Amino acid sequence: MDPRRNDTADTARGVFGMAPRGLSEVSVGIVSIFSRRGVATVVGNDPSKSRNMALVAHIDSGKTTLTESILLKSSYLSSAGSVDTGSTTTDFLPAERERGITIQSASIPVKWRDWTFNLIDTPGHADFGMEVESASRVVDGAVVLLDSVEGVEAQTKGVWGQLDRYGVRSRLMFLNKLDRAGASFSHSVASLLTNRLHPKPMALTLPIASFDPQDYSRAEPGVQGIIDLVQWELWKWDENGESTRHALPAQLDKLDQGLLPASHPIIPHLLPARINLLENLSMFSEELMDTLLNLPSEPSAYLQIAPSQIMPHLRSATLRSDVLPVLCGSAFKHIGTELVMNYVGELFPSPVDVVESVPAANAPLRMLAWKVGWDKRKGWMTFVRIYSGTLTRQSTILNATRNQRERVSKILLLYASEVEEVDSLSFGSVGVIVGLKYTRTGDTLVSTNRSSETTSLRDIIPPPPVMSMSVIPQSHSDLEPVQEALASLARTDPSVRVEMQEGQILVHGLGSLHLEIVESRLKDEWNAQFELGRRRVSYREGLGQGTLTAGENTWTAEIAGKPVAVSIDFAIRALEDDEDGDPVWDGNIVLDEQGNPLRSPESYSNVLDPITNIARGIYNTLSNSPHTSLALSHLHVQLKSYNYPHANAPPSVLAGASAVILRSCIRNAGMGPLLEPFVRLKITVNEDSVGKVVRDLTEHGGEVLDLATGSGGAAGAEEDLQPYSENGVYIPPQELSPSSGNVRDGDVSSSRFKRSIHAIAPLSRMLDYSNRLRALSGGHGLFEMVNAGFRQVSEARKVEILREIGRV
Repeated sequence: MDPRRNDTADTARGVFGMAPRGLSEVSVGIVSIFSRRGVATVVGNDPSKSRNMALVAHIDSGKTTLTESILLKSSYLSSAGSVDTGSTTTDFLPAERERGITIQSASIPVKWRDWTFNLIDTPGHADFGMEVESASRVVDGAVVLLDSVEGVEAQTKGVWGQLDRYGVRSRLMFLNKLDRAGASFSHSVASLLTNRLHPKPMALTLPIASFDPQDYSRAEPGVQGIIDLVQWELWKWDENGESTRHALPAQLDKLDQGLLPASHPIIPHLLPARINLLENLSMFSEELMDTLLNLPSEPSAYLQIAPSQIMPHLRSATLRSDVLPVLCGSAFKHIGTELVMNYVGELFPSPVDVVESVPAANAPLRMLAWKVGWDKRKGWMTFVRIYSGTLTRQSTILNATRNQRERVSKILLLYASEVEEVDSLSFGSVGVIVGLKYTRTGDTLVSTNRSSETTSLRDIIPPPPVMSMSVIPQSHSDLEPVQEALASLARTDPSVRVEMQEGQILVHGLGSLHLEIVESRLKDEWNAQFELGRRRVSYREGLGQGTLTAGENTWTAEIAGKPVAVSIDFAIRALEDDEDGDPVWDGNIVLDEQGNPLRSPESYSNVLDPITNIARGIYNTLSNSPHTSLALSHLHVQLKSYNYPHANAPPSVLAGASAVILRSCIRNAGMGPLLEPFVRLKITVNEDSVGKVVRDLTEHGGEVLDLATGSGGAAGAEEDLQPYSENGVYIPPQELSPSSGNVRDGDVSSSRFKRSIHAIAPLSRMLDYSNRLRALSGGHGLFEMVNAGFRQVSEARKVEILREIGRV
């Protein structure tokens, strides 16, 4: 088994917000331990030297392996751990090592040269997208990994979209696993254009598969060295992963003397690669363009441009996202790791680069809670990033989102399973606060003695749940502990939604694997005693076709012995086909009187604000249909007006009134269409199994979109968009990856001996697909799936769903 293909630490990267368990107490000696390692032991005062970055990718692309390699090269580790043996630094939870998967994202401050990297290793599985969501909110740059055999895959596009959503403009692509049979630098770069990830990928390095030219003719897989086209250097690695650097000659006629054999196939491509790099970069820099225009006419002139003349323009283009820097290597063999770290430091923005003006040291404190975790010994642990001011321990802060005061007990820097206590965190820093009681993921925290900065920072939006299961306490005495455990779990993992439905506790999650981890966490971390009901997908109901009766806009009640009448007018309709719902409102659009989107009820800090209470009432109604008890989706709801007796009733009366009035309108409209979650699949099987797999998909309500031999991801077949043009993009020749055209038999990941079936199908019919595909393909099939949103079902299917949920 190839240990890199079993990098399943990326498979389930993080049941969201799960805090480290079993952390040892910080002793005096831990500071000296960390000082000997390449990690940041104190929070630096120079934010321009900080880099807040994340590693993101599809499953099994090697994120955890690259993290381990970074820790080794930065001298944090004396030897690298392995995903297979459960010895990696960031996979320290018992469940992670038992399952061979990663359950949570891990944040480690790493010292590299004169930079400090706050490195966050994120999940690769779509079931754990919340962890990527929260990390994307607080990082300034991201290293995106590609398996260079597969190219762009389903979740590559998923995490790319998450980075887009939170405005993470600076990214660097690392083409990993170049030592595997079938790896192709050329194909991987081309797949970036084909899948429209970026119009201008820019190769900063070229791989040397072998220093023996005969290995190229034999199509031997491997990577032994790298050409740095910017620094104009050759890097060479030995069998132990130790590297040496060699400057390349600045004269064209000397390239075949000394470092590379004269017959080496890479030599003819070095000058064209450097020229393309400089000329393509000059399209985004007039100064560099002028430099190139003033060069002498001989080709060697391009080799004589110093890196110091290139790097500022490359950094500016990266910060603006004009170009996408592309590096390559093998994290498993520690090849290319140093180059990744060097270019992250050189090209990625610091906290200073992403603000209009750098806040003063005494500026009001302002920070975002991007993750909340629970530890049995330390209690609630809140991960924060400081956006202005300085946080000190034993201080009192204000949760501006919830209008609650919080006490900071301790401030920690987290090194995977080890911690270090510090006295303060300054602007741009990422750390952990112990002791906050009310704070949840996405909350804004500010100082209590400054009132000028109390508005909330941008929230973190959890993905919509697509699957649910019932939780049944084993006895009546277990009910309260189970409910408390579920409330705590939902606080650490905002993508878990808990609701009571007809006396039954339902837990909603992002998929089967997610719910498995939820079950194990409830039992292992909170010792909850319960049984689980059958898992089912989370359906939705749309708006009915009946008349929305006008005039039923008044709600009456008796408060303190006095009759109270509250009137609220709503305008309600179904979303048009070209309208996208708001993820904050689970695919609905909810507007205020002026037509502006309403925020989620939890994001309002003033409980006396009438809009806060109306939003709460709308949310309660949309989460539970009066017809089916399903959540409502694809509705357009606008508040037109409201009126209530201020003297006789508190604003909270608007929550009940808005819920009752809106519910009445929806009931009068009648039961609407039902929607169920669909998934896009990419299924890879042998040619002789294609017919059986297609037939099975059709029988289970699926639709085949495409039959292909390429290795595009599951999300690649749904879009009819044209690929980005190759004009102005240097795609290295195929011969630089010799094994890409000579894949060995038995390499099941290779598309040469496989057929790829792109399809779309209802998630409810795919819950057991792993077993079905194994039987259909004789154990040789692979598949991946990605969420394709909710789709309206037929009348026949609607009856089946109503029977399934007990409404027929």
